[in-house]
Amino acid sequence: MVCLGNICRSPLAEGILASKLPKDKFKIDSAGTGSWHIGKQPDQRSIATAQKNGLDITDQRARQFKTTDFDKFDYIFVMDNSNYDDVMAMAKTDAHKAKVDLILNELFPGENVDVPDPYYGSQFGFDSVYQMLDEACENLAKKLIAKHS
Repeated sequence: MVCLGNICRSPLAEGILASKLPKDKFKIDSAGTGSWHIGKQPDQRSIATAQKNGLDITDQRARQFKTTDFDKFDYIFVMDNSNYDDVMAMAKTDAHKAKVDLILNELFPGENVDVPDPYYGSQFGFDSVYQMLDEACENLAKKLIAKHS
């Protein structure tokens, strides 16, 4: 799961998807395309939103997306088109590029809809992002479980 700073959207997406998949069969992680928040916890509003929905993401720490992530992970879901462009620019092979998709394509196939960045907004934005990501991750989890079981 990749967003800009790895403190708002991608930590929520990581926590949500991890809660829907068997921990012994899937490794879920998140990263940011930027380096501003490396080593920091998710934004307090993301933590609060997760807790309100029964998830604890306080153990997560922000990290920057690296080219080695293409080899470590089978799927790379980005939160918006800007993140998509940044990650695709780092892809060295067609196989790497094939791993990358926008997370909301799980809800709106092929429409390339952005998950809005709630950072500069109110708590409502975080709640709205959570609902979008929860629906997308529900669809994704069903596909992954069916494909890898």
